[in-house]
Amino acid sequence: MPTDRSADGSERPGRPSSALAPFEPRGAKVVAAVLSGVVLVGLVALFTFVRPNAATRLGAGDYAVVLGFCGVLWGILWRQATVRALPDAEGLVVRNLLTTRRLAWAEIVSVRYSADRAWAQLDLSDGDELAVMAIQRADGARSTTEARRLAALVDRYGTAPDGDPQR
Repeated sequence: MPTDRSADGSERPGRPSSALAPFEPRGAKVVAAVLSGVVLVGLVALFTFVRPNAATRLGAGDYAVVLGFCGVLWGILWRQATVRALPDAEGLVVRNLLTTRRLAWAEIVSVRYSADRAWAQLDLSDGDELAVMAIQRADGARSTTEARRLAALVDRYGTAPDGDPQR
């Protein structure tokens, strides 16, 4: 595991260096937490206040469908809250909403991020592109700083497939 250096220059084992700290969106976690609460309150309200009568006859299947729907919503919100990019000396693990992908630094050609992008994007050596949802425009100025940090990691650790430095 990478180490961080203390003020006297000695290494502190077990603690990742700040350059290799995980990339995590802040706004997405807040939104996911709030919406999870809204779903829970709605579920409790539904089961508390909707009583069977002549117009609404709810059976066990109806409740099961509602619980299943809420479970799917919570799963999506949990996945959104756990979006991240985890760098280490060998590469980057990008966990997006639907996929998780491990990349070696040599596979990453460049990092693109601008005001018209919702999140950072990696250009890969195979010509493919990969969104990094962990660096989101919704996080404001912090997102620009994080995109620059990711680009610096690519410059530091990345090498082209033939062994030459990337830029």
